[in-house]
Amino acid sequence: MTARRNWVVLTSLALVAVSSAAVARDGGWHPSERRYPYQGVDVSHHQGHIAWAKLPRQGVDFAYIKATEGADHVDRRFSINWRAAHRAGIHRGAYHFFRLCGSGRAQAANFVRTVPFDAAALPPAIDLEFPGNCSRSLSQAKVQGELGDFLRIVEARYGKPAVLYLTRRFDKRYRISTAFHRPLWLRSIRSEPSFGARSWSIWQASYTRRLHGVRGHVDWNVAAP
Repeated sequence: MTARRNWVVLTSLALVAVSSAAVARDGGWHPSERRYPYQGVDVSHHQGHIAWAKLPRQGVDFAYIKATEGADHVDRRFSINWRAAHRAGIHRGAYHFFRLCGSGRAQAANFVRTVPFDAAALPPAIDLEFPGNCSRSLSQAKVQGELGDFLRIVEARYGKPAVLYLTRRFDKRYRISTAFHRPLWLRSIRSEPSFGARSWSIWQASYTRRLHGVRGHVDWNVAAP
């Protein structure tokens, strides 16, 4: 009987583990709201139509919305998402995907043309990562120089220090968090970031969250407590 009871207990624990893994895969997991009370999403046209009014009651306090990429690309749903997030009472910010092969000044001009000034908005954010980018062979000096040009123009326009979104590999290669003392938005799936020259301000904890009103998966972020 003891052996049988042990087998039942172990089987039950295994089922709980499988159930937890399934929840994580289907987008149910997110960091503790008690520990991290301010949480939100980042989105682009890839999410398609978003029912923004449904998001606040699912724990979405803020949203970073893709505005631009490189010197000439504008996300086709930026204006729609920008207005709708505001109507839903979600604190909004805009982000730019930084093209390594492009001019920092030209990319800043694209962002400034696209993103309206709003004193209540979150600081502008710059997405710095390898996936989807044009080159990994540029020197640290070149990348830091172009990014510095971008930051000077954008920060002068919006009056706030920009937020730097970084992956571990990108920061290791170009030492962005060391070269630029700005708030860090760090990607580290399911565990707190352990890289960067200082503590993170935003942690991207998941890219598989599912929400009513959003098609497919969405990135999930928390602000530092």
